[in-house]
Amino acid sequence: METTNPAGLRERKKQQTREEISAVATALFSERGFEQVTIADVAAAAGVAKMTVTNHFPLKEDLVFDRAEHIIRGLAEAVADRPAGEPVLAAARRFHAERLAAWDPTLGHLGAAFARMVEASPALVARERQIQDLREQALADVLVGQARPEEELTARVVAAQIAGTYRVLYFTARRMLLDGMAQAELADALGRTARRAFDLLAADLSGFDPRPRLRSTA
Repeated sequence: METTNPAGLRERKKQQTREEISAVATALFSERGFEQVTIADVAAAAGVAKMTVTNHFPLKEDLVFDRAEHIIRGLAEAVADRPAGEPVLAAARRFHAERLAAWDPTLGHLGAAFARMVEASPALVARERQIQDLREQALADVLVGQARPEEELTARVVAAQIAGTYRVLYFTARRMLLDGMAQAELADALGRTARRAFDLLAADLSGFDPRPRLRSTA
């Protein structure tokens, strides 16, 4: 006879409550604006105690960014757990492709209404950028931990380049949504953009100069 694991049930219930609170909060924020909604408002709308909200979300901003920890840790963990012989960039590129294939919302494609809500709030913009910075730091910690002491600078530069590419792709998805791109077109567009971005990262950029070429007046 099968037995149900009480710990597993509790964990699923906890996650369900967390997701429900986040969904209610995001709807309120979209309707009224982030700064105009209090934790008490969220608790009342979700039908839970205020302490329940703060236990799940110590930061008000993370009611919106409820997957913040996945953004911060996901790339670092994929690189840390890469198979023997797989280069760091290959692991980072593979992880992004897998997340895109799974249509993971942590890549930045949560819809135009969500994007407008975030960009209308200085607090949410600041938290979003902090999350991106923390992702870079998590990746740097992994690479520095794997590198020899004399390679620490290289490890930190590589982490900055890879995390910076993820950051660009995240905000490119945001811009595509705000520019009115249909969801049906978005996956293909993001895939092409990601391939181009990682190709640039892998290429020899020593001759790259973004300045316009000066036309000869002769």
